Amino acid sequence: MNSLTSTSFSSSNPLNQEQNHPADLRRMALHWLAEPLAAVKAAGVHQLRDAWLQGALTLDAAASLAAPPEIPGRPERPELVPPLGVKRRAMNTVEGRAVLIHALAHIEFNAINLALDAVWRFSGMPEAYYTDWLQVAQEEAYHFTLLSEHLVTLGYHYGDFPAHNSLWELAEKTQDDVLARMALVPRTMEARGLDATPAVRAKLAQARDLPAAEILDIILRDEIGHVAIGNRWFGYLCAQRKLEPISCYADLALQFNAPKMRGPFNLEARRAAGFTDEELLALQS
Repeated sequence: MNSLTSTSFSSSNPLNQEQNHPADLRRMALHWLAEPLAAVKAAGVHQLRDAWLQGALTLDAAASLAAPPEIPGRPERPELVPPLGVKRRAMNTVEGRAVLIHALAHIEFNAINLALDAVWRFSGMPEAYYTDWLQVAQEEAYHFTLLSEHLVTLGYHYGDFPAHNSLWELAEKTQDDVLARMALVPRTMEARGLDATPAVRAKLAQARDLPAAEILDIILRDEIGHVAIGNRWFGYLCAQRKLEPISCYADLALQFNAPKMRGPFNLEARRAAGFTDEELLALQS
């Protein structure tokens, strides 16, 4: 079991206060999205998914929930800087590897927030949609924990280095349309991770940080599933709105100024995640 799943929770945890009245999944996702402490957030997400699978939560998919000003909850550190302000260091030093692991942990922390946001923000979706994104949140929490715990073995902690906020900025751009969110977060940003992970893993293995390389194996396996979930719900929404997926994606990428996709592409992983041959041809062109 992940060590954070055993964290004891205070009475402020809404699940502890809903003995006679089951809590609502989407409201609970919003609660944990607003939680600023990374370890508490990760542990809370594990507990939330367990409660959902055990039937201890209700789901009001039709509710229109208001966003509080404090989302997403973040710790005071790391300091957030522009992407170019996140410096790289040589991989042949412990600090250099720690900087890389820290950057990966920050991506996974943001990914927890993105998945929780997908659960609470968008109303009117099928129950399977909320179940899928809760699974993603739990797996991202697991990834964050693996990376942050490995960072400790290198003599550092999450928050010790600056990080950037570009992932959440894209979430803010797409907050008004679940179709845009599905197109541009899992199918764009997370899919870029499928392309980048093998090269990063190779660098860590070359630096003889085999535990970190093994963590990336776990992350790549799970991220294929996350991108597949994005593909599934993007396809569902395109069919519902009678939109052609390839042209729809191109229009949304242009409208929201999404990052340009550059190779090399991990075509095997992308196929496993549900990208069609037509989509991969359009990507490469």
